[in-house]
Amino acid sequence: MSSDLRQRLVKDQSEEDDDEKMIEKKHLDRQSSLDGVDSEEEKLVEELLKKDNYLKSLSQPQEKTNPIIETCLAYFPSKWRNYIVRSIFTFVMVAGFCFLIYVGPLALITITLIVQVKCFQEIISVGYAVYRVHGLPWFRSLSWYFLLTSNYFLFGPSFIHYFAVLLQRPNFLAVLVTYHKFISFCLYITGFVWFVLSLKKRYYMRQFSLFAWTHVTLLIVVTQSYFIISNMFEGLIWFIVPVSMIICNDVMAYLFGFFFGRTPLIKLSPKKTWEGFIGGGIATVILGLLFSHFMCQFEYFVCPIRYSEDLEKTVMTCNPSPLFQLQEYDLPRNFSFFLKLLHIPRTIKLYPFVLHSLALSLFSSIIGPFGGFFASGFKRAFKIKDFGDVIPGHGGIMDRFDCQFLMATFVNVYISSFIAAPNLQSVIQQVHSLEPEHQIELYNILKESLTSRGFILQ
Repeated sequence: MSSDLRQRLVKDQSEEDDDEKMIEKKHLDRQSSLDGVDSEEEKLVEELLKKDNYLKSLSQPQEKTNPIIETCLAYFPSKWRNYIVRSIFTFVMVAGFCFLIYVGPLALITITLIVQVKCFQEIISVGYAVYRVHGLPWFRSLSWYFLLTSNYFLFGPSFIHYFAVLLQRPNFLAVLVTYHKFISFCLYITGFVWFVLSLKKRYYMRQFSLFAWTHVTLLIVVTQSYFIISNMFEGLIWFIVPVSMIICNDVMAYLFGFFFGRTPLIKLSPKKTWEGFIGGGIATVILGLLFSHFMCQFEYFVCPIRYSEDLEKTVMTCNPSPLFQLQEYDLPRNFSFFLKLLHIPRTIKLYPFVLHSLALSLFSSIIGPFGGFFASGFKRAFKIKDFGDVIPGHGGIMDRFDCQFLMATFVNVYISSFIAAPNLQSVIQQVHSLEPEHQIELYNILKESLTSRGFILQ
């Protein structure tokens, strides 16, 4: 027995020695990789370790709630607890949105830019996890640099002039406007060269991936915020109505799904149901039409934001365009029997914008939710629950604005395709930028044209 035990101990000792040699070999391989010589086994081990650390760095606390709120709602079931928290902060956000509308367009523009920066930070923070693991140089600085550059490129021509008005110095930023495209190009090339100089051996693929990551994030966030503000300058109604429709669809879909939801809608978002999707869509169309009719009655909402040279300030007064004036519409003759039966007149008065709002409400209720599904797929890909925890019961800012960005693009395209007319203010600005002899030539051409058409008497 003793000899068998001795042999077993010797065998165990030899196995331990082999394990130690293997560990030492891996350590030497790891050291050699640091010197620029990688073994295939070390590469595999290193990738697995970094992947594990990467996923851990992305993990977020589940259902993180303020301790005071948790204490107040401790007696409610978890399902109702989340419902109450979500409802309370929904009302808070809606009230805040109404207050910003009351304050005016500057407040709305400012909050849009703040939301843009926060959404960028939340998306790019997923890339930061890779940055932290591999120690990639300058990734954070480059990301924010490209954010500033892209904002200047998109907002430069019109937005800088707007802020120059606020500063009461019309020529204060003239150089940035005059040479806007050239300065934008120089800024981007500077960032491009900066990125190339920051490339680090063994991390080329990751660095180029993060470079693409930053640009895609800029496309998603900065471009959409530019569309939002452009829509705003066409009249606050083009901003408030689409945003309200998305909010309405989100709230009503949540309520219908919470109380009646039984049938799963899409695997990317298991809590979404067909009942919530359909109920939210119908409610959005009805409430959107009513809200649009109400908004059309106020100049404050329907007039474009423009700069008055006489008053030297931004104004929102105008003679409302035909789009925001009541017009009579004949109802289809096929419904004449039912109209007589219900004592409904055959003609109704509507604002034409209400008919356009039907297209907006259909998009917000049918296509809009896919912005949320896209965000859900993104979060599932990186095993995170929310983009952040800024808003209790809702998650991060990006969790609330994923559908808004998609809606902003649609509204901007819709305005350009079916609504937009030449902007007098922009034409005047271009005329002022012409040389004096060209301005005189333009004046003579316009005078001749107006005289020939009888608008000016000779």
